[in-house]
Amino acid sequence: MSNSPRTYVVTGSASGIGRETKRLLESLGHRVIGADIRDAEVIADLGTPAGRLALVERVTEISGGAIDAVLAVAGVDTNGPVTVAINYYGAIATLEGLRPLLLRSAAPRAVAVSSITSVHPFDDQLLNALLDGTEEIALQKAEEVKYVYATTKRALSRWIRRHALKAEWAGSNIPLNAIAPGLVKTELLKRLFDDPDTKKRISAGTPMPLSGPYEPVAAAELLAWLASEKNGHMTGQTIFIDGGADVMIRGDSVW
Repeated sequence: MSNSPRTYVVTGSASGIGRETKRLLESLGHRVIGADIRDAEVIADLGTPAGRLALVERVTEISGGAIDAVLAVAGVDTNGPVTVAINYYGAIATLEGLRPLLLRSAAPRAVAVSSITSVHPFDDQLLNALLDGTEEIALQKAEEVKYVYATTKRALSRWIRRHALKAEWAGSNIPLNAIAPGLVKTELLKRLFDDPDTKKRISAGTPMPLSGPYEPVAAAELLAWLASEKNGHMTGQTIFIDGGADVMIRGDSVW
């Protein structure tokens, strides 16, 4: 990874993977503008249009109008409309809203966080609403269907696949990718694993034969590489960092 100092924006920087990514990048000498609903340089609720606008305005102000990479890490797993609003529309608003600030970088990069659940069961109607409908319709669907979290992550990976080669991304020399973590030892997972039955159910849905659940810094290291100058040719990809869960779930199938 280059030693040249860069300016990064990391959403979801107050906890979990986002926090570890911010710490890692700062330890490498980079400037990181963290965004979250608390304990961050930019306080913004990405589940609302006003919060998304505030993110772009504050980052533009703090950065002076130029950044080198955006890492859309923020996400929630509560199901229902808020999951749709943050995981999908919040992530896309982060990527699209901050993309103009990347154009002044010599090596601009963009990365989002999807999930191993992107290959879990999902809801077709919600997926179609996310990819081809409106936020209003998608929020309404989220009140009615199951698999909301998995569907938002599938839609995010699909959106990246669809947009990565467009003029505003590949045509502007901006690699656009995502990572798909398996089970990560965040505060949420630790709480869920306190209950043996819940732990058994979650582990069965995301089997990880290689080392099992891991610390957030492992995902942070992959994010840091994808957002670095070293990654000049990988784009449109969702990289699974899941201890083999994707292989267990899909076998030799392709995306």
